[in-house]
Amino acid sequence: MVNNLTPSKTFLVSLIAGVTTGMGNGSVFGAALMCALGRGRFENWGGWGIDSYDPTTFNGFVDWCMIVFGVAFMAIMMIAANRHGELEAAAARTGSAH
Repeated sequence: MVNNLTPSKTFLVSLIAGVTTGMGNGSVFGAALMCALGRGRFENWGGWGIDSYDPTTFNGFVDWCMIVFGVAFMAIMMIAANRHGELEAAAARTGSAH
């Protein structure tokens, strides 16, 4: 039996599940940070459009946290799916029951 859960086959599912979960966790991290610190040393709250991604503002910092968390969770999803596929393929080769 061959691994059917390769990264190329699970990319889209990993993108959707990983980024939505990761970005949600990043926004919760930003909200917790705001509750604990207020704006802290950020002189400016943020802005609209491209200014919203300026990491020197609070809004930009939280947006970048969301992006980093999303990419990290996507990578975790792809690794987990690939390893699960390898385990299923190995179990099928040996005839083990699930």
